[in-house]
Order: sequence, then C-alpha cells, then structure tokens
Amino acid sequence: MTELGPLDTGFMEMEDTDRHISFGIGTVVIVDGSTPTRNELRAWLDRGLERHGRLRQRVRRAPLDLKAPVWENDPNFDLGHHIRWAALPDPGGEIELQELIATELTQRLDRDHPLWEVVVVDRLAQDRWAMIVKAHHTMVDGISEIMLLESFCDPVGADERSTAAGRRSHTSLLKLMKSTIQAPVTMPRFAVGTVRILAPVLYAAIAPAGESSLNGPIGRQRRYTVARTMLPQVREIAAAFGVTVNDVAVAAIAAAYRRLLLSRGEQPIPTTLRIVVPVSTRTIEAKYVLDNRVSAVISHLPIEIDDPVQRLLAVHQRIQRHRSRGEADAEQSLLSLARRLPFGIIAEIFRLASSFPQRGVGALATNIPGPGRRLTLGGREVVELWPCIPIALRVRTTIAILSYLDRLTFGITGDYDTTPDIDTIASGIATEIAALLAHARGQQTPHQLQPATGHGDGSPSTRRRHAP
Repeated sequence: MTELGPLDTGFMEMEDTDRHISFGIGTVVIVDGSTPTRNELRAWLDRGLERHGRLRQRVRRAPLDLKAPVWENDPNFDLGHHIRWAALPDPGGEIELQELIATELTQRLDRDHPLWEVVVVDRLAQDRWAMIVKAHHTMVDGISEIMLLESFCDPVGADERSTAAGRRSHTSLLKLMKSTIQAPVTMPRFAVGTVRILAPVLYAAIAPAGESSLNGPIGRQRRYTVARTMLPQVREIAAAFGVTVNDVAVAAIAAAYRRLLLSRGEQPIPTTLRIVVPVSTRTIEAKYVLDNRVSAVISHLPIEIDDPVQRLLAVHQRIQRHRSRGEADAEQSLLSLARRLPFGIIAEIFRLASSFPQRGVGALATNIPGPGRRLTLGGREVVELWPCIPIALRVRTTIAILSYLDRLTFGITGDYDTTPDIDTIASGIATEIAALLAHARGQQTPHQLQPATGHGDGSPSTRRRHAP
C-alpha cells in the first residue's frame, strides 16, 4: 500500500467540499468501424490491467483521517464495475456526443472501487463509435491519462520500457540517498527560497482580479465543445515568431476569451483574466507511472491586446518570465515538503481553500502531448482524441489541449448556466490560429518583432509592422 500525495489528497478534499464538482478527467476516443463486442473490449482493458496495478486499487481512508489515505488492492475487483455502454440519439453526431460528454463530466467515480471507468458509445455517425476513458485526478494527470489510454490500444513493437527503468533505478537510488543525507542542512534555506519564489503565485491565486463573468459560482451541469487546429500550421506559426507551440495555443485562447468578453459587453482590461497553466514535472523515469506529477504557473492573459502578433509575443514573454523565476519547480518542491506534514493539516488546508470563494483565477488551460503514432483498437483506427477536464473553484471554463498525429484539439468545458456561449470560445480559437498563420506567412523579418509593451489598441501604429 502507498499513501496518496498532498496534491492527490487535495483533489479528493476539494471534491468532498463542493457537491457541484467531479474531479474525473477524460479522453474521448473516436474510432472508425464497428463497435467492439464485450469480449473484445475486455481483452483491450486486460492489457492495461496487466501493465498498471493501480487500476485494481481503491482508496482507503484511515479512521478519523488521522493518516493519509492509501491505495490498496480492491479485494472484490470486478472489471464489470468499470465498463458502461451508451448509445446516442439520432442523428448521432458531434452535438449529441458532446452533450453526453458534458453529462459524463458531472458523474463522480465510485470510491468503493478503483477510480476509473470506460464508457463505450454506440451509434456514432459516419460508421464510427467512441470510447470515453475517465479516471479520477487523484489517480492520473493529463499525461498519465493518455498513457493509460495507450495501454488499452493495440501494442506496437517490442516493449523495452521495463529494461530501461531497471538501468536507471541504481542511479536514482544514489541520488535519493544523497538528498536524504543533505536534507537537514539544506531544508531551511530551501524552504525560504521556495516561499520567496512562490509569493507572487500565492498572491495571484488569492488576490481578486478585475470583475468578470468568467469567475463565479458554478452549478452541477456542464457544457462541452471542441476546437480543431492543424499541428503543422501551429508549428509554422511558432517557428515564424520564435515561440513555442504552447505559446501559440495559449495566445489563441487569449484571443478567444477576449472575443467572448466583448460579445458579453465586458471590457477586456489587463487585470481581468488570470489563468492557471499546469506544467508537467514528470521525469523520464516516471513516464509510465499512473499518478500526478504536475505543477502550475499563474499568469495574466493579455486579452487587452488587439493585435494577434503582439498578443502572441506578450504570451511568450509572460510565460517565459514565470518559468525563469522557477515558480513551477518551487510549487512542486513545496508539495514534496508538504509530505512531511501531518495529514490532518494538509486536508484542512485544502478544505479551507475549497470553501474560500477565490476570485483571482478565471480560466485554466493545460497542454497535453499526445501520441505521435496512429493508435488502433482491435485493428480499428483511432481517428480523433478529444481531451475533457473538470471545472471547479469558481472557474467557469477550462480548456485542455491535446495533440494527436497532425491535429491539435482544444477540449472546452464550461458551466451550463453561465456559459451558454461556449461555442464562441471554440470559434475564437480557430479564428486566431488562422489569423496568426496569415501573419506568419506574410512576415518577412520575424526576428525584428519586438515584445508588446502597451495595451495594443489595434490602431495603425500598433499594427503596421506586422501587416502581411
């Protein structure tokens, strides 16, 4: 049995505190061909069970919560508890599938059993079917969720992962012993440095931002939609302006939120929208481990900037600034330090955080690197992957970005009552990618571009340098 870490515990505590939320995260797999038989499906899932013992484990809490919860083998494990079948109403298109996904995002996983399930969706248009793979955020983060999905798919080539892990284990053990010996000397200095780095992050998380309809109470129902972009085009934009693919994706999200606020009659001012951008801390050694290895930075989205290129450069500059300060590493280090605290203190901190009406963050966007190879299930081709993540803590919309083959898909989750215009976000992302691509192909000297320093009101003086 292994204990849950502070972050894993936090997800459970937050779910317990707010009856409106579920912390299941999922991947929607759209597959060509006929729906599998029950025996076929079980055979695929058995592959994952052989690789990941965590799939057979449930969470057990200690009496009176005196100790941290632990993962223990489910003595009554039955694969049937983790399989459901669903059919879409006519015409069985994307709208109907997205409505089903929205409903699935509200359903909490059964804590009497291991915290994962698979929903097979029949009667999808164009001779296709879908499979929703869902697991609790206590068990997986975005990367390990995709790795879980891949373990169900048809294997390709020889598996040398366990051999490589064995070669690395001796080195890891030596590093662990060294850090343990040095801990009494370095811990006080490390703790002070960590708190100093995290001070701006903590302030950003609790300090009220400008009033916005993006932050506020959420209900129990959800909306879900997707925006599709082509990964080669996003890479072309990134190369043209000397930024990353993640920068381009976040800039598109900034443009979409700007468009959403304007459509609601709200002015997108510089302090309106703080966004949480999760950052993976997963090492190569932990590539195939089902758990959470994630930190985050909190940044203002430059939604006040009208010019697409200036907005992209501002995103790049801000994310670089946060990462150079080491905020994500400091947060992960603080979580490691929290493992030394009594469980009761950790649980109470998360309960208080969940009950406190945070007004500092209005959005979350996470970029998940997906499979670069074609996936198949029983020889049937996986044609698309859609990511779907929950909303919580007054954040009314979240966006997960997932790459698969030559496509970058944005899965957008929203609160049902306060985000009836969720499609505006999806169309805004697609429009911004198209605009940036046009600038990238018309720009002759991208190295001459300067980072945005002003608000970029869209006047000729802010746009003339970047006109195609």
